[in-house]
Amino acid sequence: MSVNILPEAQQVLLTRRILRYALGVVLAMLLAYGINWTFAYVMPVFVAKFFADRPEPTKETFDELFLAMVVTVLIAMAVSNGVTQYPLILLLLVGLLMFWAYYLFQNPKWNFFSTILMITVLLVPYMGVIHPAAALMLGKGLMISGCGAVLIFWLMHSLLPDLDSLAMWSAVNPEQGAASGDTERTYEAERVRNALKALAISFPVIAYFYYFQINGALLTMAFIGILSLQLSCPKSIKLSLFLLLTNLVGGILAVIAYELLVTVPWFPFLLAMMALFSLLFGQKICTEPGKAPIYAGIFSAMLVVFGAVISGSDKAIDVSFYTRIGQISMAGIYLIFVALLVDLHCGATSKADI
Repeated sequence: MSVNILPEAQQVLLTRRILRYALGVVLAMLLAYGINWTFAYVMPVFVAKFFADRPEPTKETFDELFLAMVVTVLIAMAVSNGVTQYPLILLLLVGLLMFWAYYLFQNPKWNFFSTILMITVLLVPYMGVIHPAAALMLGKGLMISGCGAVLIFWLMHSLLPDLDSLAMWSAVNPEQGAASGDTERTYEAERVRNALKALAISFPVIAYFYYFQINGALLTMAFIGILSLQLSCPKSIKLSLFLLLTNLVGGILAVIAYELLVTVPWFPFLLAMMALFSLLFGQKICTEPGKAPIYAGIFSAMLVVFGAVISGSDKAIDVSFYTRIGQISMAGIYLIFVALLVDLHCGATSKADI
């Protein structure tokens, strides 16, 4: 049975969701950029991801957060206790955990856990190789960012909840029924293949960073981790073009925001500027659900690049910013180009088999 909701009611609901999105992201920026703990800049990224992917906080959200935090601590402790002294074993463990993250990411219930796992498994061991004493500090920073993101997500839903009379209106696609046994086995095999494909594409560049210990690689590796998770999804030829578009536009917006901040280096101006960006993207995400992944991807790319540099302590911020933009661009081009080659090869193989 369809439910007719008055246009005024739809507008009220949309307004609440847009304000909730923008206020949540800006609050995360205020705390992250103002306090600036280790890896603080990922908290606004997590908050934006929550609001784009999840309708409301649930018990599963907190369970997922708890598991992510436990894994983060365990990885940080393992790295702090000497695994980095054995490079081959370390890379093997990193590869196995990356595969697990790719596998889990294909289940929407585990998106946040797999994202935290991917960032942790790439950055904490790398920090352990460069500065062993800092690995645990990095793990704690990720824990604080993750917990803060969930708390802000819950707070915004408490202050601006969806009204009961309006909650019936939704643009979400209908849920699919339960899969049969054969279909479920096919689905599991497909998840394994997609995870192996994503690992084969991303692991060489990760091994390169670990081997050469490139200066300032933490941001680039975090970006690779977030970007490469999307490569575990099917239809990655279209997805690769989507990633190229979103990251290109996100990088351009980060440059624009950075140049504006250089012109007016004032913290309230930074918050006002990012509030405007949050409102614009929140409006697009909430009013155009079919294109929401595109807008969410662009905004996430912008937040990662812009936030990492703003939160950094590098005095040569101009050089740092554009150097990191270059590193991220090269890494993104590599991932997308190799993904296209893999998919074209797989497509040609499938046609030959037919």
